[in-house]
Amino acid sequence: MRGTRITALAALAMLNVFTLAAAVTVARMLPPRLAALHIPIAAAKPVMRAGAVLTPAGKTTDPPALPTAAGLGALVATTLPDAEVADARTGQVLYSDNGATLATPASTTKVATAVAALALLGPDARFSTSVRQASGGIVLVGGGDPTLAVNDYPSSDYPRPATLAALAASTARALKAEGRRSVRLGYDTSLYSGPGMAPGWSDSDISTGNVTPIVALEADQGRLTPGGALEDSDNPVNFTPRTMDPAGLTAAAFAALLRKDGITLTSGPSPATAPAGAPVLASVTSPPLSQVAEQMLRESNNVIAENLARHVAIATRLPATFAGAADAVRTELRRLGVTTPISLVDGSGLSPEDGIAPETLVRVLEVAAGSSRARAAITGLPVAGFTGTLSPGHSVFGGVGGAARGVVRAKTGNLTTVATLAGLVYDRSGSLLIFAIMAPRVPSPAMLQTAAGAIDAAAAGLAACGCR
Repeated sequence: MRGTRITALAALAMLNVFTLAAAVTVARMLPPRLAALHIPIAAAKPVMRAGAVLTPAGKTTDPPALPTAAGLGALVATTLPDAEVADARTGQVLYSDNGATLATPASTTKVATAVAALALLGPDARFSTSVRQASGGIVLVGGGDPTLAVNDYPSSDYPRPATLAALAASTARALKAEGRRSVRLGYDTSLYSGPGMAPGWSDSDISTGNVTPIVALEADQGRLTPGGALEDSDNPVNFTPRTMDPAGLTAAAFAALLRKDGITLTSGPSPATAPAGAPVLASVTSPPLSQVAEQMLRESNNVIAENLARHVAIATRLPATFAGAADAVRTELRRLGVTTPISLVDGSGLSPEDGIAPETLVRVLEVAAGSSRARAAITGLPVAGFTGTLSPGHSVFGGVGGAARGVVRAKTGNLTTVATLAGLVYDRSGSLLIFAIMAPRVPSPAMLQTAAGAIDAAAAGLAACGCR
């Protein structure tokens, strides 16, 4: 034991000797090393003078020179006759060709729907899916949440949706607290009425994965896996067929989750209507409308658009049908000062029977840019080359490049023979322009990509030029 202590002390002593020797060596090296460094010092006089950051009080700066009609016409009119460009700061129309003429808008319609919903309902509005008590059972009540999911989405998905899994878990806990472990299950879609398909829609819109019949209770927007289950992912490029029975499939998924949580179903799920004032057993709520609207615009999500239009109808006491929703969106836009031509049969622009004039799209974007309530209709617009349907591979407009990349923020729209783009862009002089460029009469489907490319080039041209 004594020998071990002596050995340890000797080792510590040697370590101290080595440490002191290293310190002496480093100390001798430091002066020449430090001398080689160029240590910053304060200059005796100013080396350069910074320009003014803010305009002095009482003085104003001239705005950037605006493009001229001739300059814009040379850029746009040769191939794209339906267009309007305006100065975002003043609203002055700088160029218009057929600007007041109705044209098939395709998914640029979603800008109108987003602005109407945000302005009327507010950016913090949420939509609830609930389970209510009914005689001898429970009823799953659809609240028109277009982002409702069966299970949690992958962590990369945003916004985070409410889930049937969370609703089932809360419902099971509430039932067990009452001593109930078996119930009858119904599901209620009565918030909306009328057909699930809009005028101009066809079954091919479902089979190509563009939409599902619109009902107040649907999960995962009706998107299916190859095995036929609801997808559990926000995948905007899943173009496999969607379900024709979104409410029934959603109720079946909820029933399976209840069973997993220890609740036995004595019957159902089957269609039902919750009694007026029925007690709420459990509920989940959507993300705020601002996030939902941004998701709709970024992805060009038809199901979200149609649900938001229905909520505008409900808020204005109109029927929650396609016709009622279209009328409600137009009514709200008129209240906001948009009185230019618009004719709608749906809220998404999926129908070729919709019509919006270029000047109307410009005016709607002006309203959004000037409204804190509707600001998400601007922040949700895809950014050229980076996000949503303006990013590579996400639409016929994904090839946009050049000066437009990161500078153009716009909503895309395309049907079989329609290509449209409406949004905002800073030009080379720093002017913020609002534009709508529409090709509503593409000669054939084979030429759609060519038309979209011409619109992309026009948007890039707006970014690159002063157009004077």
